[in-house]
Amino acid sequence: MKEFIDPNKVPKRKLYTGDYIPAIGMGTFGSDRYTAEQVAAAVAGAIEVGYRLFDCAAIYGNEEQIGQVFQNAFDKGIAKREEMFITTKVWNNMHGKGDVLLSCAKSLRDLRLDYVDLFFVHWPFRNYHAPGCSGDSRNPDSKPFSPDEYIETWRQCERLVEMGLTRFIGMSNMTIPKLEAVLPHCRIKPAAIEMELHPTFQQEELFNYCLERDILPIGYCPIGSPARPERDRTPEDIADLEVPEIVEIAKAHNVHPAIICLKWAVQRGQVPIPFSVREEQYVSNLKCTTEDPLTDEEMTIIKGLEKNNRLIKGQVFLWEGAKGWEDLWDLDGTITSMR
Repeated sequence: MKEFIDPNKVPKRKLYTGDYIPAIGMGTFGSDRYTAEQVAAAVAGAIEVGYRLFDCAAIYGNEEQIGQVFQNAFDKGIAKREEMFITTKVWNNMHGKGDVLLSCAKSLRDLRLDYVDLFFVHWPFRNYHAPGCSGDSRNPDSKPFSPDEYIETWRQCERLVEMGLTRFIGMSNMTIPKLEAVLPHCRIKPAAIEMELHPTFQQEELFNYCLERDILPIGYCPIGSPARPERDRTPEDIADLEVPEIVEIAKAHNVHPAIICLKWAVQRGQVPIPFSVREEQYVSNLKCTTEDPLTDEEMTIIKGLEKNNRLIKGQVFLWEGAKGWEDLWDLDGTITSMR
């Protein structure tokens, strides 16, 4: 018998419309280590134990299998559609006119849904790379961020809202310079922005920028992504789960260090989306948000662990002439404005 965590006891976050989203969800990116069937089985188990937020994406290659799980859960009355908050994303090769609608339509068909709750622009580039390619792979057609191209894609996302195919739209992997370039031109503003967030990479400036504009930060890699693909690893990376302060706080609470990362994330105000195929892990990930909160002192200690430790660098999206992955993240602060 699976343990059940009442979804009503899981904290909620308010979107700018007044609607609510669970304060923790399950990610579904596992294609580098797990089959689509294994990911879908984890989603099925997660629904049964009380998860109601699932973060999907076309590029993960498992939406069809996850859709069967959703349909089964609705048919059996395990969960109602209106209780769920389901997201998906348009991949880089489907930006622009027409293709965004096609991407959304395929995701809806695969997920067996009439609408998604939140539709993201997965990366702010049209720079395509083949799934599973090596970290030094480069597409000769890749180009720097273009505000004009991005807004063309965003207009199509706004159409999805108007057509009732998604309730909200969001951005992902953005920077403040990119947001400054495009937000003034959005007819419908993003409800959320997905970004890498964990104790050694807190992105405080971007995090606060979003909160000040009533945009919800959703944090991927919330425990430092110890199982991330090899192409995303570099020698200088820091493992959050091995940081001494995290380990000490975990001992004080008698839990795994991953649980401390998730408690911190939820109490800070972001929505973490951890993924695990192991039932005991995804149960404890959800349950930890309902009990034994971190103290103010512990929150302060973790705030001091910022190490600018970006783990997902995105180097496969680099263009000819780029100096390094830092160029993807505008570390010089410059963006060409719209025409």
